[in-house]
Amino acid sequence: MVLAAGRGERMQPLTATMPKPMVLVAGQPLIDHVLARLADAGVESVVVNVHYMADVLENHLKGRSGPPQVIISNERERLLDTAGGIVNAMEKLGEEPFYLVNSDTIWIDGVMPNLERLARTFDPKTMDALLLLAPAATSIGYWGRGDFLMGPDGRLERRGERQVSPFVYAGAAIVTRALLEGVPKGPASLNPLFDRAIEAGRLYGVRLEGVWMHVGTPDAIPEAEAAITASIG
Repeated sequence: MVLAAGRGERMQPLTATMPKPMVLVAGQPLIDHVLARLADAGVESVVVNVHYMADVLENHLKGRSGPPQVIISNERERLLDTAGGIVNAMEKLGEEPFYLVNSDTIWIDGVMPNLERLARTFDPKTMDALLLLAPAATSIGYWGRGDFLMGPDGRLERRGERQVSPFVYAGAAIVTRALLEGVPKGPASLNPLFDRAIEAGRLYGVRLEGVWMHVGTPDAIPEAEAAITASIG
């Protein structure tokens, strides 16, 4: 599933005329970068949720050719947030664990593609979710204090209020239906579900190999484009 329904308010003024997943980076809409990564990982079908300027995004996705096949999850009437969007799309997602990717996340892979590394590491017997984590200090366009502490076995904990943690969630994961257990239909966030999984010892992480780019504002676009150009030059 690709989360693409948000309003992208920090990307103003670009998102005054287009949904954030359609913002161009290195000549391609953000969402096309994400779909290309999923196609490279062998994903055949993707559920994409839509809300803000839904027609613009849906028309773009209908005009794409090649894998993966895109299935629209409609949130036009009400924005459902991250967990609520997944619950709304659950019938389309099926019973098995699935990739969950933000539509505005971009990274440059290392030797082994990071989505493949997630798949190889994921163990549904011990994990409700496996998150791709980027090193906060070396990520492009990120200036925050990080999100998680990671143990030697990959198990995650939240950073303390006054702590600085080495890892930030890179907007890609493998999740199970168990992570969403008990979440009613309607708006709901993933963060409390991550906290619940931490308490159960079932939230794990994998360190991203390569470079993650946090394209959250217009100012971050040129830096991300320069990194992409350098990686292929």
